[in-house]
Amino acid sequence: MAKAPPKADPKPEVPAVKLKKKRLLIAGVALAVLGSSGAGAWYFTQQNSGPHTAKLESAKLPVFVNLEPFTVNLQPDSGEQYLQVALTLQVTDAAQTELIKLHMPQVRSRLLLLLSSKKASEISTVEGKNHLASEIITQVKQPFTPKTAPQNVTGVFFTSFVIQ
Repeated sequence: MAKAPPKADPKPEVPAVKLKKKRLLIAGVALAVLGSSGAGAWYFTQQNSGPHTAKLESAKLPVFVNLEPFTVNLQPDSGEQYLQVALTLQVTDAAQTELIKLHMPQVRSRLLLLLSSKKASEISTVEGKNHLASEIITQVKQPFTPKTAPQNVTGVFFTSFVIQ
């Protein structure tokens, strides 16, 4: 009787060299992924504690002085008109806040005189309000006593502005 031919193996044997290369390739890719994710994590955690954060911490927070609302008669344009305005001053530090609060009667008097000298048509536009804000800064910056330094007022913010 004749011998039956050997059956063909459905999975040919992979040489050991090819198997080692494949394992090395997989290990190399895994190592690269882990390394890059670790480097990315380090980069983002260092960004929050580096010099950029120090700049934010050393930046001064704004200091504001709220003023009681003002109600004044405006100069006549077309009949009786009045202005009701509330505003907040921005100053450089807490010492300026205390100085302005100490001299609040002078501040209010200066601002009442300024506001009551305006016409509704002068302050009803955005440009008019911006000009009024710069005039308010000028008035508040004037020294309260002769031969003293001016106040450090850096901004005026209108929190309410009604012309009627």
